[in-house]
Amino acid sequence: MSVADYMAEVSAFYYGTRDPFGAAGDFITAPEVSQIFGELIGAWCADYWQRMGAPDPVLLVELGPGRGTLMADALRATRAVPGFAKAVRLHLIEQSPVLRRMQQEKLADYAPAFHDDIATLPQEPMLLVANEFLDALPIHQYEQHGLGWYERLVGLDERGENLTFCLAPQSTLLDGVPSGARWENEGKIREACPAAEKLGEELGIRLRRCGGAALIIDYGYDWRLGRGALGDTLQALRRHQHVPVLEAPGTSDVTAHVDFSAFAHAGKYGNAAVHGPVTQREFLLQLGLEARKAKLLERATQA
Repeated sequence: MSVADYMAEVSAFYYGTRDPFGAAGDFITAPEVSQIFGELIGAWCADYWQRMGAPDPVLLVELGPGRGTLMADALRATRAVPGFAKAVRLHLIEQSPVLRRMQQEKLADYAPAFHDDIATLPQEPMLLVANEFLDALPIHQYEQHGLGWYERLVGLDERGENLTFCLAPQSTLLDGVPSGARWENEGKIREACPAAEKLGEELGIRLRRCGGAALIIDYGYDWRLGRGALGDTLQALRRHQHVPVLEAPGTSDVTAHVDFSAFAHAGKYGNAAVHGPVTQREFLLQLGLEARKAKLLERATQA
């Protein structure tokens, strides 16, 4: 099977059967580290809503909400914004039944509506947030040999006992991108994420039609800055440690770095305006991270 099919299979089982977050899980995301992260994103949402003309209703959407921590912090931080809480209709894109139950419990006061994907969202103005969502979408990998690209596959080793990486017997054309093949790049790997690009285009079309904005936060690279064009970024985490990607399928979080330039291009293709990317540090500082931290420290105990 392709690397993308492998990622889709193991990730569906992994997220559908456990809570992977926190010290007792496999990884920790920014909302679980500090309330400031979600509060600042809430401030971004409320500010953008006001600059949109304060539409009522407005969809507040999160892709992959985890435990619901980010959204709970964002909504708490915006209670004092006149009219915002009344206008918000909360919609969560989540397929895991385990995580849906946690999100429902934490966000019950806001009556969240759940969706498997964005296709079933109402056609209304929208503010969308996605934190570490794109990195979990399945990627295809291609390895250069000669001046051709051969898709990287997952199969069985010679003894038929363990999973291993192998190559498709025939080279393939990379749709929509220059081949980038160079003799000096023999054996190098190139990655593509059609699922992310499809999402980017769909978001672009929806935002252009209905109005609003999408905030995408993740780790990755930007080809326009000359970084990350080639390389293997596929990785797996279990109990906060890197483990082999093909080891014990379905028991670790399998992700890859996000190609922000490809995602941005897809959004533009859907006729949305694109800003960034910028570093998370720059974004949070401009939103007032230092001021919020100082305010919280005024009443914080040493512990």
